Amino acid sequence: MAVASDVPKESFRLSMLIYDTRYRSITIQLFVLVLFALFLAWLLNNTAVNLATRGKEFNFGFLWQRAGYDIGQQLIPYTNDSTHFRALLVGLMNTLVVAILGCVLATILGVIVGVLRLSKNWLVSRLMTVYVEMFRNIPLLLWILLSYVILSETTPQPRDFRVTDEMAAAGEAPAATMMLWDTVAVTNRGTNIPSPLFDRGLGSLDIGFMTLNLTTLAYLAVIFGSIWVNHRILTAARTQQETTGDRPVTWWKSVLVLLGPVIALSVALGLHMEVPALTGFNFQGGILVAHSFTALVIALALYTAAFIAEIVRSGILAISRGQSEAAFALGLRPGRTMNLIILPQALRVIIPPLISQYLNLTKNTSLGIAVSYLDLRGTLGGITLNQTGRELECMLLMMLIYLTISLIISALMNLYNTSVQIKAR
Repeated sequence: MAVASDVPKESFRLSMLIYDTRYRSITIQLFVLVLFALFLAWLLNNTAVNLATRGKEFNFGFLWQRAGYDIGQQLIPYTNDSTHFRALLVGLMNTLVVAILGCVLATILGVIVGVLRLSKNWLVSRLMTVYVEMFRNIPLLLWILLSYVILSETTPQPRDFRVTDEMAAAGEAPAATMMLWDTVAVTNRGTNIPSPLFDRGLGSLDIGFMTLNLTTLAYLAVIFGSIWVNHRILTAARTQQETTGDRPVTWWKSVLVLLGPVIALSVALGLHMEVPALTGFNFQGGILVAHSFTALVIALALYTAAFIAEIVRSGILAISRGQSEAAFALGLRPGRTMNLIILPQALRVIIPPLISQYLNLTKNTSLGIAVSYLDLRGTLGGITLNQTGRELECMLLMMLIYLTISLIISALMNLYNTSVQIKAR
């Protein structure tokens, strides 16, 4: 009886790296990788040669030299005797504050405008369309400059708040008055708001390159802990609703959990407010919020909200009309239908492009240099670069920081996007 033998395996030949489809893709990838490595080596060598020709060396020692310049807005202690690294941290904090506030305000406004664009009220929908088209088609830099000019030129001078003896005798009111029960003063120099003071503060902790305010950390810990506990309460209520069909009342628990610990901590630390007062030629006390900061936040929020509105509108239109009709048939009102049925399903369409808008807003904070707002671009990429002459180091460090911030935002939003995706059961 004849027995079929195994087909002998073909031996490997170098020509198979090109002509055999099993190896061709690997060959191409290795070839491209070698070319990229050679280009990178040439670029680094060319940079090193040019630096040597100019008598420079690549190092970051300048970060520990005295900065020698002032920064108007600072969230951590800083003086002109601090190092350039300290100035970098101050600029980074200023960038993050604008980015966070801008993202929050742009999201709230964008969702509202996106929903109103679908309103059956012709006037409301047309007004929202005008807003979207106007802000999307004018460069962001112009909106920043316009906001800054309006805040600087249309607000009163500090002397307009003064009440002279003659005015008091005649019963005349000053040309300008403070707002919110005489606690906030808006002048052409900035906005003066009350500042929190503590009778029993927790002090600070110096960790070398920066100082941590323990009172601020305590508030952040309490706030995040309260949010986490409130999330657990809402999750338990949602589980009970899905199991029994009866949703318990949780609003009073949420109010108690979110506000109670913060109020208790404030009372324990002896929180009170320092109200700004007109002394001499300007207001003293409180916190001075520069118009450059306010203009940058307003312009970024309004500009980005126009794009978010279109994203929200497209996400809502992606949901089948039958979802709304089914909700109306069950007796749900339009507002409840939008909050409970439409928007939760539209999130899977809204979140991916929304990530890009958050990244754009964060990077666009660098335009604050146009109104003299000293963020990361103004400190590390501006004054520090000009004073030290370390163009390459400053640019590379600034690019690395922006890249890190963008990757963190993308990672967090991708995690949220995964949590809101519809899961098969």
